[in-house]
Amino acid sequence: MKLLNHTTKYFAILLVVLISVWAVIFYVAMIDEVYDSLDDGLENQKEIIIQAVNDNPELLNDTEFGVNNYTIKKTQVHKETKFKDSYRDTLMYMQNEEDYEPVRILESVFEQDGSYYKLKLITSMVEEDDQIENLFIYLVGLYLALILSILVLNNIVMKRIWKPFYRLIGRLKTFRIEKDDPITAEPTTIDEFNLLNKSVERLTEKSRDSYLAQKEFIENAAHELQTPLAIAINKLELLLEKNGMSIAQSQEVGSVLDNLTRLTRLNKSLLLLSKIDNKQYVDAERIDFTDLVKKMVQDFTDFATHKDIELKVDAYQELTYAMNPDLAVVLMTNLIKNAIVHGQGGKPIHIEIVENQIRIQNYGENSALQSGGLFERFRKASADSRSTGLGLSIAKAIADKYDVALTYSFTDRHEFTLTFP
Repeated sequence: MKLLNHTTKYFAILLVVLISVWAVIFYVAMIDEVYDSLDDGLENQKEIIIQAVNDNPELLNDTEFGVNNYTIKKTQVHKETKFKDSYRDTLMYMQNEEDYEPVRILESVFEQDGSYYKLKLITSMVEEDDQIENLFIYLVGLYLALILSILVLNNIVMKRIWKPFYRLIGRLKTFRIEKDDPITAEPTTIDEFNLLNKSVERLTEKSRDSYLAQKEFIENAAHELQTPLAIAINKLELLLEKNGMSIAQSQEVGSVLDNLTRLTRLNKSLLLLSKIDNKQYVDAERIDFTDLVKKMVQDFTDFATHKDIELKVDAYQELTYAMNPDLAVVLMTNLIKNAIVHGQGGKPIHIEIVENQIRIQNYGENSALQSGGLFERFRKASADSRSTGLGLSIAKAIADKYDVALTYSFTDRHEFTLTFP
């Protein structure tokens, strides 16, 4: 939910509470005012009738409600009896409405020629249910009008005020630390936005500097390490070519060569992982994985034949996906090589390509691997001293970089599956 809509939601809830409370207070005050007005009118009408009776005693014969809406009846109330005017609500049948309608009645006692008479006055009043219904309709209309006004205000005024913030959010979405495209803040008159822009500029600039320093250090360290390794390997190979060494000495030198070669591969793998983690492989293009797998199988045919393993490819559908070409080759190389290295001699390796998946199946140990740490760095699936333990980690890092799911399963064969989105 957007910030403006989130604010509007709380405004709407607050308005419901406020308008509800205000409606109750307003209704009670309005009813009280209506009753006061009706009672004042009845009081005034009572005084007029008593004055008219003094002038015309024949009015004392009005014992039924007629067009004058009052009755006068003789009562046994004594002079000493205290009688206060009373007001009450009741229902009376109305000819025009053909139904009982609410009326307000005033009962009073007055003296005329030594006798006491009870006077009843009636007046029509507003029906409370109709009044409540009308009040509810008007309040709902007021509520909708206020909400609509807030929405219009948010979309016109508030959106303009928050424009620098949303522009900054847009720049952050497209910001890539590996690209030389720093975030530049736009000037604004709002102090908080200026502070936010400056803070983001400093953070991204610092992150960019740290990234470049780390990238330079990794590249330099890998290069400086690779050079003495290559020199040492070359000198040891030259030493082996000489005939003056004993068999034991040759074996010792060969062991050192194996370790140096492994160290070279480890150095290259770590450098590749660092580049993937630092997002240094930016370029991407549509890769035909069906064609790529077939080429990789041809490259590994000799290696597989040496282990008495047959590589079978079943491409049921063309599969293309946007990825860096170099990383796509590394991904498929590591997975196919892993299947050959750990495959069982005399049994084939099946590579299936379906709509959005590549499945690589090989026979090996008759039990599932521990999948919990299978893709962790330096985790070896075998005791081979030549393995760096980084092949599957590199494949996993490449797959994660491009939102491709790399999973492992085991039935009668070990299976690695790449699921493309």
